[in-house]
Amino acid sequence: MAFNPALRLGSVSSISSRKPRALCYENVRPTVGLTANSARKASFRALADSTPKARLLARRSETVTVRQLGRPLSEYMSLPASQYSVLDAERIERVDDSTFRCYVYRFKFFAFEVCPVLLVRVEEQPNGCIIRLLSCKLEGSPIVVAQNEKFDASMVNRISYSSERQNSSVQLLTSDTVIEVTIDIPFAIQAIPVEVIKSTGTQVLQQILRIMLPRFMAQLEKDYQAWASGDISRQPLGTGEI
Repeated sequence: MAFNPALRLGSVSSISSRKPRALCYENVRPTVGLTANSARKASFRALADSTPKARLLARRSETVTVRQLGRPLSEYMSLPASQYSVLDAERIERVDDSTFRCYVYRFKFFAFEVCPVLLVRVEEQPNGCIIRLLSCKLEGSPIVVAQNEKFDASMVNRISYSSERQNSSVQLLTSDTVIEVTIDIPFAIQAIPVEVIKSTGTQVLQQILRIMLPRFMAQLEKDYQAWASGDISRQPLGTGEI
């Protein structure tokens, strides 16, 4: 951003009988201060750009067989997000009709404890829904908490049922999930090769999906069974256990 302080020093090309006005220090100081501040910001940006980064990517698909009861699965999957159960009140809380806060279980990344807290939005789809990550906050070890402004994360979970089998007593319910995280590698572990950090981080994400997705799908199936049997309380059925 350019800064042009209004310093009127008189016209060079014209002659004036007025006494030239001295250039006072106060007029110069803002420019000097701004220049120093800009230099510091540029230095911080350069430092951030030079920080080594690691891109982590994990994906998983989970399918469960659901036996249809008195009310069809298609009707259950067509419910508006405002009528969704939170499934597990110990780990999920409703923020508004379509937004939820999810507390992922604690895990170790090298020697550090990490507990992600996800803010997600549910988007209704013709044959299911899409859960998108809006933001992620890290809790756990102090060095982990310090990374909250130093990573980017995205997640999409597409939940769908097989519309080709609507008349069948058995339906397939599928969750396809992709997680991508780009982190600034903390100084404490920069001695570790980047490829090792990427490999370890990806394994951690895969492990999260291996644990969480089957559990999530089992809770979803159980919630459908309760709803199809006439329970409209939408009370969470999970206990927070992994």
